[in-house]
Amino acid sequence: MKPPYTISPKIIELISSISIKLGEMSALYMDKQSPKLRKQNRIKTIFSSLQIEGNTLTKDQIEAIVDNKKVVGPAKDILEVKNAIQVYDSIRSLKFTSAKSFLSAHKMLMSGLIDQPGNFRNKGVGIVKGSKVTHLAPPYENVLGLMNDLFDYLKKNGDNVLIKSCVFHYELEFIHPFMDGNGRMGRLWQTLILMKEFPIFQFLPFESIIHSNQKEYYKALSQSDKSGNSTLFIEYMLAVLDKTLKEVLGFKNKTMSSEQRLEYFVQNGMSEFTRLDYMEVFKNISSATASRDLVKGVELNLFSKSGMHNKTIYKIK
Repeated sequence: MKPPYTISPKIIELISSISIKLGEMSALYMDKQSPKLRKQNRIKTIFSSLQIEGNTLTKDQIEAIVDNKKVVGPAKDILEVKNAIQVYDSIRSLKFTSAKSFLSAHKMLMSGLIDQPGNFRNKGVGIVKGSKVTHLAPPYENVLGLMNDLFDYLKKNGDNVLIKSCVFHYELEFIHPFMDGNGRMGRLWQTLILMKEFPIFQFLPFESIIHSNQKEYYKALSQSDKSGNSTLFIEYMLAVLDKTLKEVLGFKNKTMSSEQRLEYFVQNGMSEFTRLDYMEVFKNISSATASRDLVKGVELNLFSKSGMHNKTIYKIK
C-alpha cells in the first residue's frame, strides 16, 4: 500500500525550485568537488547527524578520528563517529531498495552501541519528551510487514524521487523499527535514495540545516503524525533540501572579497591545506589572487605557514 500523503502547492513549488538548482549545479560541474572538500562535507554530515542525537564531539575531533588520530572524549561518542565513518565510506555499496542493505547499514552504524544491531526491535517503544509520550510506535509484531511494504514502495512506485525520499524518511521514523538509531538511519537512507538519481547529494550535508533548528524537524514529524499522513514532513524536508542547494549555489555565484573568502574557508575548509586546495574551493580566482588572500590570512593570524614556493603548507589555527 502506498503511504498516505497529498501533493500540495508548496510541494510542487519546492520540487520546481530544487530541480532548477540541481540543473545549475550540474552546469557548474559542482559535483566535481576536490577530495578534501568532499571530506569536509562528509565530516559536516556526520557531525550534524550525530549532534542531533546528542553526540558531544566537535568537528575538529571528528576530523581527527577520520585521520586515525587519537581523541579524548566519551567512548560512546567516539564509537558513534567511527561507526558513522564506516557507513558513509561504504555508502556506494548500499542498495536503497534492499532491506538487507538497510539492516547491514544499521549494524555498522550501531555496532557496540546497542544489543543486536542490525535487527528490528522485539518490543514496544514510545518516544517521550519531558513527561509526555509524543509518539507511540506500531507494535513490534507489525514492524517486519510495515518495513517490507515500505521497501516495496521504493521498488515499485513511480513517485518523484525527491518525494519518495521524504516519504521513506517520515515512514521510517513513524514505524521506529529499531530500539535506537532510527533518526540517523532515516537521514542516511534519504541521502542514499536521492543519490540514485542525483549523485551530488552524497556530498551535500543537508543534516546541518536540520541540526541548526532541530525543533522544526521534530515539529514536522509530530504534525504529520497528528494529520495521519506525511504531507507536512515532505514540505519540511523539501524546504531543507532547497535551502541546502541555495546556500551552496549562493556561495559559488556571489562575488566575495578576500576577507569573505578567508572567513568562509576557515569555517568550512580543511585544517591543513595548500594554495591549490584553496583554489579548488574558489575556482574563479587567479593564482595571484589566491596568493594575496593567503598572505592576508597569515597576517590576520587565521592560519600559519611553513615551507616555500609550491611546498608551502598552511595550517588553520
